[in-house]
Amino acid sequence: MSPGFLYFSQLVVTGLVIGSVYSLGALGFVLIYKATSVINFAQGECVLMGAYICLWVVVDMQIPFVWAFFITIAFSVVLGLLVERLMLRPLIGEPLITVIMVTIGLATVLKSIVTLFWGTQIRVFPQIFPQEPLRFQGIVVSEVYLWTFGFALFFMAVFAAFFKYSRAGIAMRATADDQQVAQSMGISVKRIFAISWCIAAVVSAVGGMLIGNINGINITLADFGLKVFPAVILGGLDSIVGAIIGGLAIGILENLMGGYLDIYFGGGVKEVAPFVVLVVILMIKPYGLFGTVEIERV
Repeated sequence: MSPGFLYFSQLVVTGLVIGSVYSLGALGFVLIYKATSVINFAQGECVLMGAYICLWVVVDMQIPFVWAFFITIAFSVVLGLLVERLMLRPLIGEPLITVIMVTIGLATVLKSIVTLFWGTQIRVFPQIFPQEPLRFQGIVVSEVYLWTFGFALFFMAVFAAFFKYSRAGIAMRATADDQQVAQSMGISVKRIFAISWCIAAVVSAVGGMLIGNINGINITLADFGLKVFPAVILGGLDSIVGAIIGGLAIGILENLMGGYLDIYFGGGVKEVAPFVVLVVILMIKPYGLFGTVEIERV
């Protein structure tokens, strides 16, 4: 292989790994939007909270990572239930902007809690996955990247199967299509809302744990929600398949732009590129690649 092609392949492989974590975060956005028509601006803070809870359990409580993982999942379920029951259920019937402002307030509260208990310094997970580099046809990939990619794909497959085959998943799809019809068929819309928030909190926590094992964590991990938003728009706000594809695409694009253009612009292209894509997509396809196009007749 030529050096140029090897460099390109290296960027694509790394982008796929990061993109798979973006896809998990995008799933949380899409789930809540499909069920409640609310954009959750606290998604990044849920990622942050999940990562710090897992790190606290592993490092401070000295509990093995496997058990810490399940403890973090349980915490995320409780967090999702509390947010839905105490903050959002009382707002049913209120203007949509009111609910969105509540999610922004929730983001501030969660970030403040993390800062209060753990500070703002970078903290590193103990070595959980092997760090040794592996070589495939000249492409060097750390084992932790492969583990992260495998975990992300596994959880995406689990949630895809849940939505397609489980009773709760089918009820969620019915609620997303038409809440009134779903309620007339005996589906508890409030219960579906709660499940949606729980699952969104869980996928966010998993994403936080995976990112933490690669780069370590600090308060800036909360920006993950904003970085995932272009992936959500690219795939379509109400498309689960679109969330997965959008996350992978944005991860690859971000890495390629950083790898090829940072040298000419002095850095920062990697962070800006997804939002340039976001603007272009909104101009050309406002509903994303797989989003449902809504037509209103007057």
